[in-house]
Amino acid sequence: MKVIASSLRKGNVVEMDGKLYAVLKAENFHPGKGTPTTSVDMRRISDGVKVAERWRTTEMVEKANVDEREYDFLYEDGEGYHFMEPTTYEQFAVHPDVVGDDKVFLTEGIKVYLKTYDGVAIAIELPQKVTVEITETEPVVKGQTASSSYKPATCSNGIRVMVPPHIGAGTRIVINTEDYSYQGRAQD
Repeated sequence: MKVIASSLRKGNVVEMDGKLYAVLKAENFHPGKGTPTTSVDMRRISDGVKVAERWRTTEMVEKANVDEREYDFLYEDGEGYHFMEPTTYEQFAVHPDVVGDDKVFLTEGIKVYLKTYDGVAIAIELPQKVTVEITETEPVVKGQTASSSYKPATCSNGIRVMVPPHIGAGTRIVINTEDYSYQGRAQD
């Protein structure tokens, strides 16, 4: 299935030269002068080699036809990361290379989309927003306005996030899984 390059997102699977590639990062550049481009970092599924590719944003790219289903994360062990399909209770082990840096977001019961090709997991797509708890942050500085600055904070999963000054340790916040940016306080 052909799609325009600017629509590629992390977790998509692209077919080039007869090989499949999992998209790790996709960015669109719109310079003031010249042609807008899409820069994509990918991992070749067959051997794990990382490749960087750049296309014009309007160029057509072959998106591979993969099976994409929602799974619940169960646990991690020596075999890898284990997921369960909620309707059939079928369990699936995923190699740590496929999960990569996204492992910090895997908490028991989180729903993710697993992309499989010929019965092998090739990519994982996390929810766009995840709720985490702040474990450590700098104290509030008196006279600091909320709009002027953000301060570093460490989350329960070990990620460093920039948060507004009023957020303290123990506060549950929502962060974006793509760029680890603060989205707001959790509503629970």
